[in-house]
Amino acid sequence: MSDALIDARELSRLRWRCRRGLLENDLFIERFFSGHPSVTVHQAAGLAALMELPDNDLLDLLLRRREPEGALARDEVIEVLRLLRTPGTEYARAAQTSPD
Repeated sequence: MSDALIDARELSRLRWRCRRGLLENDLFIERFFSGHPSVTVHQAAGLAALMELPDNDLLDLLLRRREPEGALARDEVIEVLRLLRTPGTEYARAAQTSPD
């Protein structure tokens, strides 16, 4: 797989493909795209593989209830899953500046 970025048209298609039926999944995915305005070919392949899953199975992976197994346990899927599970830099900045 390549570290080359996908073009704007492919990114738009990918975002459309990533729309989910469960709000919880959509929140993870939207946070990913907000924190990663550019997506590599490698990451796009990982996202595409995850989007083949039923909503509840995807949510289980996002919430760390289970880990990728079998054919899904590929480098690109694991990388994207890690990024989906990690709050983006905008959340880290907000946490650092919020008064406690």
